[in-house]
Amino acid sequence: MLRLKFFSVALLALFALSPCVRGAVPDLILEGTVQGSQNHHDFAVPFRVPSGVHRISVDFSYTNQAERTVLNLGLADPLQVRGWSGSNKSHVTLSETDATPSYLPGSITEGEWKLLIGVSNIRSTQNSHYRAEIRFNDNTEDQSFTRTPLSTDHRWYRGDLHMHTAHSDGSCISQSGRQVPCPLFFTVQTAATRGLDFIAITDHNSDAHYSDMRELQPYFDRLLLIPGREMTSFWGHFNIYGLTRFIDYRATAGEGMTINDILRQVRADGGIASINHPLSEGGEICRGCHWEPPMQIDFSLLTSVEIINGGREMQQAMPFWNEHLAQGEHLTGVGGSDNHNALSAPGSTGSIGWPTTVVEADELSVAAILDGIRRGRVFVDLTASRDRVLDLEVVGAQAHARMGESIEGSAQQQFEFTALVSGCSGSSLQWFFDGNPLSTQKVDNANARLHTQWNGDGKRHWLYAEIQSAEGERMMVSNPVYIHADNPR
Repeated sequence: MLRLKFFSVALLALFALSPCVRGAVPDLILEGTVQGSQNHHDFAVPFRVPSGVHRISVDFSYTNQAERTVLNLGLADPLQVRGWSGSNKSHVTLSETDATPSYLPGSITEGEWKLLIGVSNIRSTQNSHYRAEIRFNDNTEDQSFTRTPLSTDHRWYRGDLHMHTAHSDGSCISQSGRQVPCPLFFTVQTAATRGLDFIAITDHNSDAHYSDMRELQPYFDRLLLIPGREMTSFWGHFNIYGLTRFIDYRATAGEGMTINDILRQVRADGGIASINHPLSEGGEICRGCHWEPPMQIDFSLLTSVEIINGGREMQQAMPFWNEHLAQGEHLTGVGGSDNHNALSAPGSTGSIGWPTTVVEADELSVAAILDGIRRGRVFVDLTASRDRVLDLEVVGAQAHARMGESIEGSAQQQFEFTALVSGCSGSSLQWFFDGNPLSTQKVDNANARLHTQWNGDGKRHWLYAEIQSAEGERMMVSNPVYIHADNPR
C-alpha cells in the first residue's frame, strides 16, 4: 500500500460547464511546488470528479528534470489505487473500458479522487513546480488510441476492418501445438508486417480488447488501431467503429432495445456502423450470420456494408449491396478478412489483409479514415496489394464528381466516366451501371485512364467498376458515382 502524506500545495480547480464537453482548456488544473525537504516522500493531491464522467485523462509535467528531479505519478479513486506509472508516463487516460498501461479500467465514480505523487528524487537545494491538466470525457480518447495522426499525408491508406483475437473467438497454435485463444499482439504484428496502414479489431460484443490496443498503439506508430466491435445479434452481424464506450449488443425481436436503437446510439456517439457478410449462411452453420432482422432497419443509420468477406472463401455480397443502392441507400462497400487466426499464411482464407479496404484520407487518424468511409472514398482490393489503385470520376456539362459523390444533370445530358487505374496492366476493367455489366475495357499500362459515356435520362442511377484478372477473377471493386441521387449522404 502507498503511504499518503499531505503537504501544503497550491490547488487550482477550473470546472467546465459540462463534463461531457471540453475545449482547449482543461476541466481541472492541479498545480503545486515540491521542495527539497520532501525527497523520498509520497503525497496526494485531492480533486473532485463530478457525476456523468466516464473517462479521466491526465497530462503531468514538472520542472527541474535537468537537475535530476524525478516525480512519480499515480491515481486513486474514492476506494482504491487505480494505477501507478512512476516516472514512465506523462499522459494517462482511464475509462470504463480501457486504460493506459499501469492503470485499471473500470467505473469512474463520482467523488474525491487523488493524484498520487511520489518524490523519487529532488536535491535538497531544489524546488520543482508540477502541473496536472485533467480532462473529463475526452472525445479524442473515446474514439482513438492516439491523440495525434500517425501520418499527415493525403493519400490512399490500406487496412483490414474485420478481425478477431483471444478476446472473442480468435485462436492459433500454441508453443506446444495446441489450439488456444490467440493473443491480440499477433494480429497487430502480422498486420504491420504485411504493410497495412490501419486495422480494426472487432471482437464479438466485447470491449475487453481496447486496453490491449491502447497498450500497443504507441509502439506500432505506423499502424493505426481503430476501436471496433462486431455486434452479434440473432438476425445479423454488424461492426461498429470509432467508439470505446460500451454499447449493449442485446437487441430483441419484440419489446426492448432494437437494432435501430443500437445504431442510433452509435451515430450519436460519433461512430459508424457497417453490415457484415449479409448473405452468409445462417442457422446452425453460422449463428446469426445471415442478415435478416425481424424489424425494419433504418438504413440511414448505417454507413457501409461488407461486400467482400475473406472468412468464407472470399464471400461476396454484391447482390445485397446493389439491392440497397437501388433503393437510394448510399452504403459504402468495404471489405474485411474476418480473420480468426493471426498466424494464418498470407493469401489463405481469412488471412489478415485479404481483402484490403483502401480509403482516401487527409491523414492517418481514426477521424479521417472514418470520414473517408462515410464519403465513399473507398475501394476493395482482393489481391491485398500495396500499390494498386482504382478511382472514378464523372464529368457532366456543368458538374464534376468523384467516387462516392453525386452529380446532377438534365435529361439527355452526356456524362463522361473515367476510371483511374494503377498497377493493373494486363487486366480488364468492367463497368457496372445500376449493378448490371455495361462494358469491358482492357488495361494496357500501369497507369491507365479508361473512359465510357452515357446520355442522361433524369433518373437516379449509380455506376461502379471492377478490375478483373486475365482469368476473369475479381481483383478490385470501386464504390459508385451516384447520378441524380435524391438521398445523398
